[in-house]
Amino acid sequence: MTDSYDAIVVGAGHNGLVCSALLAKAGKKVLVLEANEQVGGAAITREFADGYSVSACAHLLYQLQPEVRKDLKLTTRLASEDMTTIALSADGNHIRLTADSVEGVSDDDAEQYRRFRKRMTRFSDLLRKYFNKPPPRLGTMAFNDLFTLGQLGLDMRMLGKEEMQEFLRLIGMNIHDEVTERFDNPLLKGAISLDAVLGTHLGPRSPNTIMTYLYRLAGDHGRAAIPAGGMGSVSNELAHAARNAGVTIRTGMPVKRIVITNGRATGVETVSGDRFDSLMVISNADPKTTVMKLIGAKHAETGFARRISHIRAKGNAAKLHLALDGLPAIEGLSKKDYAERIVIAPDEHYVERAFNPAKYGKSSPLPVIEITFPSFRDETLAPTGKHVMSAVVQYAPYALKGGWNEEAKAEFMKAIISTLVEYMPDIERRITASELLTPADIESEFHISGGHWHHAELTLDQFLFVRPVNGAAQYRLPIDGVYLCGAGTHPGGGVSGAAGRNAARTILKREKAA
Repeated sequence: MTDSYDAIVVGAGHNGLVCSALLAKAGKKVLVLEANEQVGGAAITREFADGYSVSACAHLLYQLQPEVRKDLKLTTRLASEDMTTIALSADGNHIRLTADSVEGVSDDDAEQYRRFRKRMTRFSDLLRKYFNKPPPRLGTMAFNDLFTLGQLGLDMRMLGKEEMQEFLRLIGMNIHDEVTERFDNPLLKGAISLDAVLGTHLGPRSPNTIMTYLYRLAGDHGRAAIPAGGMGSVSNELAHAARNAGVTIRTGMPVKRIVITNGRATGVETVSGDRFDSLMVISNADPKTTVMKLIGAKHAETGFARRISHIRAKGNAAKLHLALDGLPAIEGLSKKDYAERIVIAPDEHYVERAFNPAKYGKSSPLPVIEITFPSFRDETLAPTGKHVMSAVVQYAPYALKGGWNEEAKAEFMKAIISTLVEYMPDIERRITASELLTPADIESEFHISGGHWHHAELTLDQFLFVRPVNGAAQYRLPIDGVYLCGAGTHPGGGVSGAAGRNAARTILKREKAA
């Protein structure tokens, strides 16, 4: 005899937890099945060395949507918030960027930055408004879709003629051209370029990188925070909200397949052979995994399966964790600066040169790095007097020539440490343990195709109306009873909860209309 539910969510990543909680609050009997022993997907906190814990993949919170916080009554406690970005210079003359200002540059650059941010945040606010609703379908006469398209056009017109034209001009452009036209300071250009390409298979000269920069701002205008207890505390709070709403969450239960009977979902089967019945299955897994593995291409229309198989989703970011016996010395930084976000991206050309090898399946010999010391404000993450360094490092292509064997990882690790030493001369002797997660490792640990934390590259042909592909852009797959709710859907990755919330609202609205 099998257990029966109104809805089954595959995967307890943060979007799956949000979706399940909202469905349960609407009266549904919901089951969440998670392959790992811990909820949260890529937003978890775990130990990587004895006594040292870290946010294992996602390590900064800057996109959690206010609507999600409100719906689930979240009260996330932060160890660091509204973090300044410090762009390191080898000579100690660093610059500091906030959401509204920059220090350490010329008066002209400071004024240009203020104007640039004002315009970019206004454009990002336009995008954010549509992140919290399902994208309209194109080529339909349905009232809701036409209304949303009309509202989008009206909102763009409300920018004013000049700003609307600028928005349309910029949205497909590359960030390199914009920063070189506006700024003189190389560190300023490098820091903005890095923000535009983090987590992508793109360089500053790649088209769409202004769009990816706007995407980053569409949370809290790019203001970053570190939750107390790491990112796992956010996932644990979401799981608590889901359970309080009546959701059953079972970990250590990898799903083998979504059961399709006569063209519709009828439940799921786990790797261990357990069967759970439901006429509604919502996958928090990435689109490729969902369609090509859990459902099976034989159950999908040929053209749709082909589009899914062609989704570009090859990760290019590695995650580095260092256990340190003390904070490394960085010339020009005061002690309190270790609570901030630190980046190594000396100029926009450096960032582009770091990307170049990845085009040919090679890792960067001179990588760009985003660094935090989460233990500086959160003593629970390391032994007394010790510290954890958490860093996102690019570029580390998923499809590395020769594969990510131990030799390749050691070579990339050597390049990373060499880069760090230029700014932190004593870093090597401070390291007591380390962990480097390549995209291949991220794929294995977090079950994400290609190790790409957005589940699908953020580009104009995989964005908004066509994310992840035409025919699945509104969370519903063309197989009765199957939905998506993860980062591969609109609006995309980052710990925002928007995709999970949108999916739940879409499902409930369809049920009401049925």
